[in-house]
Amino acid sequence: MTRPVHPPAAPPQDVRFCRSADGTRLAYAIHGSGPPILVASCWLSHLEYDWQSPVWRHFLLDLGRFATVVRYDERGYGMSDWDVEDFSLPSRIADLEAVADAAGLTRFALMGMSQGGPVAITYAARHPQRLTRLVLYGTYSVAMRDATPDARELEDTFTQMIKVGWARPDSTFRRVFTNLMIPGATERQAGWLDELQARATSTENAVNARTERMRADARELLPEIATPTLVLHARGDRMVDFAEGRELAKSISRSRLVSLDSDNHITLADEPAWPVVVDEVAAFVRQDGMGAPATSAALRSLTDRELDVLRLVSQGYDNERVASTLALSTRTVERHLTALYAKLGLSGRSARAAAVAHLLTPR
Repeated sequence: MTRPVHPPAAPPQDVRFCRSADGTRLAYAIHGSGPPILVASCWLSHLEYDWQSPVWRHFLLDLGRFATVVRYDERGYGMSDWDVEDFSLPSRIADLEAVADAAGLTRFALMGMSQGGPVAITYAARHPQRLTRLVLYGTYSVAMRDATPDARELEDTFTQMIKVGWARPDSTFRRVFTNLMIPGATERQAGWLDELQARATSTENAVNARTERMRADARELLPEIATPTLVLHARGDRMVDFAEGRELAKSISRSRLVSLDSDNHITLADEPAWPVVVDEVAAFVRQDGMGAPATSAALRSLTDRELDVLRLVSQGYDNERVASTLALSTRTVERHLTALYAKLGLSGRSARAAAVAHLLTPR
């Protein structure tokens, strides 16, 4: 396969690293502006490569227009550590907890996509006080609902295909997974996803991760979720049957199901379902309760420079990047933050996130 040629583009994101409970190093990225939304991603991602992709780029750009998006490469994938043995659900949940803490998120929306669903569901059940909204996109609560002999044989076939074809120069075997995920793709889009599979992880990791994912089962937790939940699922999804989305909506008390007119597991930019996804998620997360907003008088008390600093912080900039952008010293940025925290009546570790929430809360 000839690799498509595209002009290089610097991704508009900050890539950072943290460690999970077992020491695994995780790569996470922040971009966009608005209420924070943390994405428990699907099994296939690469924080930098995704920005060049005709399959994922629209997803990142459009979400970043109304939300501060925090996403991460799962253990064994992308820019996170590849030398990993434990791909179990408990470890993946610990990874999500580590990223949320490292990003300084105190109250946020959580999006569980594809195989990230059981991780997001478990987090929502364990940490309801930290979530404002839950979005479940093309996902499920249990990976193998009916472990019939035929289902097990099919899964064994998929595993063998990964072993045989994942790292091959040609994409014949990887194209099977691509066709399941985006049957409506152009050849360019399909080619990118073929290549992403080989670039995102090793054959060994792909096999071990899939084996553990097929054991994931969070269905008993669904009745415990009290967070307002939006379920988005394509009616013709070949990777995760639409019945799984219907089951999620039926089992979570404060949920709403939006069916998408699509056959694609990953909604593509040029299909009518994509604006539906954007509009639904944007309207949903903008309702986030971020705590008591600052009074108008308190916000008016901020100087222009303090507002400049706060706006950049809301876009995920760390203090050093704020300083570079505004041609200030890092110490000066820290003084501005201390002053605006005092004016807004904020203190402690959550002050930064709360200040951003005050700036973004609609009035």
